[in-house]
Amino acid sequence: MVIFHLREALPRILRSPSRLPSSSHAPHPHLVILHRFLHSSSSFAVEDYLVSRLGLTHEQALKAAPKISPLRSSARPDALLAYLESTLGIPATDVGRAVVIEPRFFCAKVKTLAPRIADLHDLGLSRDEIARIVHLAPESFYTRLLRRKLEFWLAEFGSFDNLLQVLRWGTRASILCADLDKVVRPNVAFLRQYGLNISDFAGASVYNIRLFTMNPELLKEAVQRVEELGLNCGARLLRQTLPVVALTDKDALAKRIQLLHNIGFSKDDVLTLAKKQPNVLALSEQKIQGNLDFLMKDVGLEVSYIVRRPALLKYSVERRLLPRHILIKVLNEKGLLEGKQDYYVTASLAEKIFVEKFVHRFENHVPGFAEDYASNCLGEATDAKD
Repeated sequence: MVIFHLREALPRILRSPSRLPSSSHAPHPHLVILHRFLHSSSSFAVEDYLVSRLGLTHEQALKAAPKISPLRSSARPDALLAYLESTLGIPATDVGRAVVIEPRFFCAKVKTLAPRIADLHDLGLSRDEIARIVHLAPESFYTRLLRRKLEFWLAEFGSFDNLLQVLRWGTRASILCADLDKVVRPNVAFLRQYGLNISDFAGASVYNIRLFTMNPELLKEAVQRVEELGLNCGARLLRQTLPVVALTDKDALAKRIQLLHNIGFSKDDVLTLAKKQPNVLALSEQKIQGNLDFLMKDVGLEVSYIVRRPALLKYSVERRLLPRHILIKVLNEKGLLEGKQDYYVTASLAEKIFVEKFVHRFENHVPGFAEDYASNCLGEATDAKD
């Protein structure tokens, strides 16, 4: 509508003589609108730049572009690329990876980045180490407290490599953007009362690290819930169970426990299962129900057997448990196996070992044996935790 009105009014505006010198009055309102419209339409194509200069795919560019502030030209990103390459040796394609993580980084000003990078140099980080932080945590360069936060985390993790591992997990925003004084330090002090330190979680799990950056009140509530469940039996067990309880919705966790009770697990069974394999409590109700249906109805396992071997609840029925169960059953029916095979032993073997022991060994006895098993296990390698 704006374009239509401008087209209609423009000839009349241009024909209208000025009654007073232009220096004495503001320009015609329609000319102001026209100027703004033409000026905004002259902005360069961000998506094309992301693809041609930074090496993003068209899909990545389409996803990132709406999150980038409108730019009138390529001057700012050009300056950013030149600065990062000359200062840290980061090529444009690597900057592109940072932009995929944090699209706003595309609009970062050199005058904003330069002091942050200088601070990190003064902290003792090398050119390559700073470049790695740009790659993995570009949004961290928006905070003026970056040096202080990195100094803290480096001291806690003990080395830059340990910190880098955490950044690779994708916890960069919570780690480098969390408030040290209001969140991180109170959580560190609280967990130390239970014998837990940040260094205990370095290299462990992305979820464990989040304990130190979550709301302090929620962390205290999570510890209380662990104690109420009867799972607090020392620092080692708390280190395993607390992340699951703290980062799982309270109602969802209650439903999973109730589901186990309904299936036949006693309170002690649930506690034993949770102590042996706390991550089982983070599985969906559908996953738990599906695995238990198969294990108890198809395989014929008792609750007591599963309680002692809770890893069975984590494996994929379709791509692991069922194919192996069928294969072992066929071998038993043909009398090719000596003695009864323990179900958990066959289910928990690494895929390569299982295939060598139960597939390749007998493929000449049963035509198409290996091919049938392989087709049933399509995708199993990405699912099983060996």
